[in-house]
Amino acid sequence: MQASQNAPEWRQLVQRLLKAEMSKRGVKYQDLSTRLCSIGVNQSADNLRNKVNKGILGADLLLQIMFVLNVRHIAREDMLDIFADMGVDLQE
Repeated sequence: MQASQNAPEWRQLVQRLLKAEMSKRGVKYQDLSTRLCSIGVNQSADNLRNKVNKGILGADLLLQIMFVLNVRHIAREDMLDIFADMGVDLQE
């Protein structure tokens, strides 16, 4: 199956990436909400939890979250590893 044709796998990738970055930093959803507020982005902890768990958020919020978590990069190899864990084979 090609993930490019199947949005749920990409949403799960977003979910797993964000949760992993939050876990690495010991950041809970309330902490994330507070950090976002410090750059003028108002999102409640519950709203963030719902968006991250569904893997559905706008590109702007994704970038804002990456900014406040100080994510320096997301390696393509990490994305491929997550897809492999999900049983998704990306054909190149």
